[in-house]
Amino acid sequence: MHNAPTFTKVSLVTGADGRAHWREEAIALSEGKPQARLSPLLPGSSVQLRESPVGFRSEFHCTEQPQWVFILRGRMAIGLHDGSWRVFAAGQHFYSADLLPAGAAFDVGVHGHRSRQDGDEPLVTLFVRG
Repeated sequence: MHNAPTFTKVSLVTGADGRAHWREEAIALSEGKPQARLSPLLPGSSVQLRESPVGFRSEFHCTEQPQWVFILRGRMAIGLHDGSWRVFAAGQHFYSADLLPAGAAFDVGVHGHRSRQDGDEPLVTLFVRG
């Protein structure tokens, strides 16, 4: 359809430098009807729920398998090696695909991202693997 609305896919990816970076891309909502626009079908094979208590923090790590991360309750902060943090609140999402580069040994000073629960309520997330 001409001028179809889009959905913004926020992705955490591994760049050519081996470091995690954010990227945004538009997914056309080119299917469905004017009252309910749909994207083409996207792959998804399994889902998993997680609750992280107040104070949860992870070390730097890479995503093992690409997956959508949907924030159901609370807030999740994602930190990169450049010192930046991006916070996602309930109702927001990102696609986590910052995989360890092929043939690389994990280097905590270069690869991956870290995450933490942010705020005063537990973090509940839904992971959808592709």
